[in-house]
Amino acid sequence: MPAPAAIPSVSGMNTDRPHHVLIAGGGVAALEAMMALRSIAGDRVAITLLASGRDFRHRPMAVAEPFAIARTRHVALAAVAADFGAHVIAGALESVDPAAHSVRTRGGEQIDYDALVIACGTRMRPAFADAHTIDDGELGETLRGLVRDVEQGFTREIAFVASTQALWPLPLYELALMTAQRAYDMNATVDISIVSPESAPLALFGDAVSDELARLLDDAGITFHGSSFASLDHGELTLRPGGPVLRPQRVVALPLLEGRQIAGVPSDPHGFIPVTGLGEVLGLEGVYAAGDGTSYPIKHGGLAAQQADVVAAAIAERAGGGVAAEPWRPVLRGMLLTGGAPRFLEVEIAGGVVVRSQVSDVCPWEPATKIAARHLGPYLERGERAAASRPPRSPARA
Repeated sequence: MPAPAAIPSVSGMNTDRPHHVLIAGGGVAALEAMMALRSIAGDRVAITLLASGRDFRHRPMAVAEPFAIARTRHVALAAVAADFGAHVIAGALESVDPAAHSVRTRGGEQIDYDALVIACGTRMRPAFADAHTIDDGELGETLRGLVRDVEQGFTREIAFVASTQALWPLPLYELALMTAQRAYDMNATVDISIVSPESAPLALFGDAVSDELARLLDDAGITFHGSSFASLDHGELTLRPGGPVLRPQRVVALPLLEGRQIAGVPSDPHGFIPVTGLGEVLGLEGVYAAGDGTSYPIKHGGLAAQQADVVAAAIAERAGGGVAAEPWRPVLRGMLLTGGAPRFLEVEIAGGVVVRSQVSDVCPWEPATKIAARHLGPYLERGERAAASRPPRSPARA
């Protein structure tokens, strides 16, 4: 890979230097955009990654952490960036000055750019004060005690609740299914219910996915309360309109998601950034956004990676990369953990409507990861294989 280039200034630009792309973020969309840009545009771009953390946290398997099945993987951002000839700056995006083609970080640093990719993700806040919130950054710590109580028979009633936003629904069903399976394995009795504003389980993923999930819930003895909006007060979960009042011992709820509200960047009332089919931020020349922070209503790592690929192609075209960028056509590819054999979901969406929905017991994409990402997926897979092939460390001598 080419060596990291110095950070250029917009003032005094010349056509001989690489197109400077600043990517704000350190998650799936940010890294996929970086990798795709290097693949498409080569040394025609100089890439800077602005990230607040030191590590990339690969979190798709976080829902399995409370069950001691898997762990969140941490990869040093500096090492990943070095593999793709990118420069890393520690910091968080505070504001954008599109006229000056520059940004300011929370630490007060100014960085110029030719193209900016905003991939800062979302902020989470609890939907209910008296519930366990599904936060994939702390899920193992949050729910490990609950799983232990189920195993030992102390907890016999659990409600898994989606708030008024059903933006990130997959983990809710995975946790409910895996909890039911763990209770079955331990010969424990537990009454599990799911409360969701969706009319049917994962209805927005199409009939094939929804029907299969409904069957899985029924086989696991999980009650689904659809078209329901919940409020929680003194242990009582009231379902509206006209639903029953539940009194579960424990409530596990999806969080409310909000955008980052970056000064100088347009957003909807919830802070999410509106973009075109090529990922361009509406009204801002040279500024793009990808991932959960955009206004697309489904938040999923695979979709974030696809948005990043489209953005990378659009920027490469601007940089003289000789590629024709095409508008994003979402295809959700994801693994549904069930506590038993996983299911692999493929959902194609056009014009906001599902045009293809299918479920398989065998992964139809390579590598067989929980989130399908064209560049990031194979990169992480190679890293895992390399780590697995290393001989174990010898014990330290006294």
